[in-house]
Amino acid sequence: MTISAAGALVGARRRVRDQMGREVEVPARPQRIVSLVPSQTELLFDLGAGDRVVGVTRFCVHPADALANMPRVGGTKQLHEERIDALAPDLVIGNKEENERAQVEALARRYPVWLSDVQTLEDALEMIGAVGDLVGASERALALRREIETGFASLPDAGGRRVVYLIWRRPWMGAGASTFIDDLLRRCGFTNVLADGGLERYPELTDEALRAAAPDLVFLSSEPFPFAEKHVPELAELLPEAEIRLVDGEAFSWFGSRLVTAARTLAALALSAATR
Repeated sequence: MTISAAGALVGARRRVRDQMGREVEVPARPQRIVSLVPSQTELLFDLGAGDRVVGVTRFCVHPADALANMPRVGGTKQLHEERIDALAPDLVIGNKEENERAQVEALARRYPVWLSDVQTLEDALEMIGAVGDLVGASERALALRREIETGFASLPDAGGRRVVYLIWRRPWMGAGASTFIDDLLRRCGFTNVLADGGLERYPELTDEALRAAAPDLVFLSSEPFPFAEKHVPELAELLPEAEIRLVDGEAFSWFGSRLVTAARTLAALALSAATR
């Protein structure tokens, strides 16, 4: 038996800890991976392990060509466990926030389930390294981490402009404190209005609460609610003093390899906000 930084090698299997602090016994080289998180699905392909992915959720859309005929196991919140069983995975990769605890626990009784828990960029970088190690792509993961770190190290500063980041309509819901979105907003020099005052991580907001927040900017995310141009007039009437912008939700909430391009997207957004 040999010991690595990832854990103890036990025959053809090894024990690792996931980001929840759970000890998971995984194959030394997993061959049938089911991914329950869109951003981690994309990461697996970018790490060169896409040929070992056998099932994904219906929200996993990148890389589009590779996933065109991939078996779908339901949504991130409503998994079809019988479909996962039919795929006979030797590793399931999920996330604390995106997947339901009861379903994760049920799957963990049958398969190795490795969970991420990502609230900051540092958490995301740690996850990328850990997943790289899980699939035998540590060097690729390290290169990816360095590229992301370089991109985020040079972000311009938005100058503290006050922003409300909306993720849902009817009711309005936004991104508050202790969320990955909040961490990225802060790194761009934005002041997240919803991160103060003891609000929930994703608070529901009345029209009155939005007016009282008095943001300089309102970001309408492309996901999970698909905000579009047709929704801008409603917010503009509600908040006539605020600038309303549609933003790429993947840039703010996909915490895998998409962070490479996210850094460029966020840099352009912060620079534009700072110059107004």
